Amino acid sequence: MLQILTIILPVFGLIAVGFMGRLTNLVSDRTGDGLSEFVYVVGVPCLIFKTLMAVDMPSAQPWGYWASYFGGTLVVWTLAAVVARRVFALDGITRVIAGFSSAQSNTALVGIPLILQAYGEAGAVPLFLLLAVHLPVMMSCATILAEGRNTHWTRILRQLATHPILVAIISGALLRLAGVQLPGLLKSVMGMLGDAAIPCGLFAMGMALRRYGFRDGTAVAVTITAFKLLLHPALVLALAMFVFRLPPVWTGVAVLFASSPVGLNCYLFAAQYGKGEGMASSSITLSTALSVVTSTFWLYLLGILL
Repeated sequence: MLQILTIILPVFGLIAVGFMGRLTNLVSDRTGDGLSEFVYVVGVPCLIFKTLMAVDMPSAQPWGYWASYFGGTLVVWTLAAVVARRVFALDGITRVIAGFSSAQSNTALVGIPLILQAYGEAGAVPLFLLLAVHLPVMMSCATILAEGRNTHWTRILRQLATHPILVAIISGALLRLAGVQLPGLLKSVMGMLGDAAIPCGLFAMGMALRRYGFRDGTAVAVTITAFKLLLHPALVLALAMFVFRLPPVWTGVAVLFASSPVGLNCYLFAAQYGKGEGMASSSITLSTALSVVTSTFWLYLLGILL
């Protein structure tokens, strides 16, 4: 029980505080927008950069690790798209959004805090190695599926090349491999900014839940939530343990990454195309609310909570 309190409750407790802060009008939506921007542009990049500068990188590329995660992702995305078409009769782009929502994890606001709480520094390298390829792969696939032959490759590449999280991962890894050490003052400043990322991100997540909430597409949202919180991590666990036989920490990080709730990027992606906003919003809200229970289950199954 003590382990549950120290891992699960601080993460979801801060989300609840953010939700109540917005519900009671203690803070405004502008506050949430500012906190989210800070987390994505400054806080999380600093957290990633300072962590990668302090840990040892693996000598070989973890292909089995990536294959375990994205193998499960491919299956759940495809299955969700098929169900969206055959069961719910959704149109083309809305089916893409349903598949994207079933496979896209909320890593920056929920996944990173939960995984670092569970595994500490031991989980940092596998976490950020997966984070480095997760965003480019998922966003590129969703855009290509939605736009087809009209895909603007230059826009995709420009967005990825300038994304703060990817810049932090690449620059931190390269400087670490080159043996470069940060000056003491810069290291302290980046450390303070990185430490602020997790509480600010969780608070902003709570505000976002109040802001977007349930809109429509409840039946689809329930299906997406089940795929995201249960099927996705189950597939990743099976591949990591029985096919690629990954070390326990790497397996755990991949599973918790997959078990994170639907990411906010899914709603932003839906809004960009003017399709499925209600479905994405409902999926984010429901999956985040239920992830406090499912995260406890996966932590127990992984041997973190005994």
